[in-house]
Amino acid sequence: MTRATEIRPATIADADGIANVARGLEGTNTGLAPDFDAARVREWLKRLGDQGTMLLALDGSIPVAFGALDFSTVEPEIGLLGVWVLPDHRRRGLATELADDLLEFARERGYRRIRGRLPEGNEPALSFLSSIGAMVPLRNPDMTFDLPL
Repeated sequence: MTRATEIRPATIADADGIANVARGLEGTNTGLAPDFDAARVREWLKRLGDQGTMLLALDGSIPVAFGALDFSTVEPEIGLLGVWVLPDHRRRGLATELADDLLEFARERGYRRIRGRLPEGNEPALSFLSSIGAMVPLRNPDMTFDLPL
């Protein structure tokens, strides 16, 4: 698949753009904090260090999506995955490209499993996660998923 957008690691300088993507998702159940702003993005990027990564997708120079893989959890060798795409850029394979790149990052570092939290009632996210191989239990009161590596 040819990329219609550029995907690259996010930097502190991208915080405003990432926060703008999050604002563009308001009104949907994203799992992001309601006050997800540039300051929170900068804190998240600093906390990730080299244990995790955040990727940014740009359409030209405009941020349209981002994904993150966070290994600063309490369980060793398990990372948390999230992907967020603006509505006008969905159904183009962008979320899958971000997820593939994030999973490759995890494999290269020897991580064994990816876990995440599925926002309740977010059917498009459930469909996306199933398409990339996530195992989402049918009875899932915690709305979690696992992606084996």
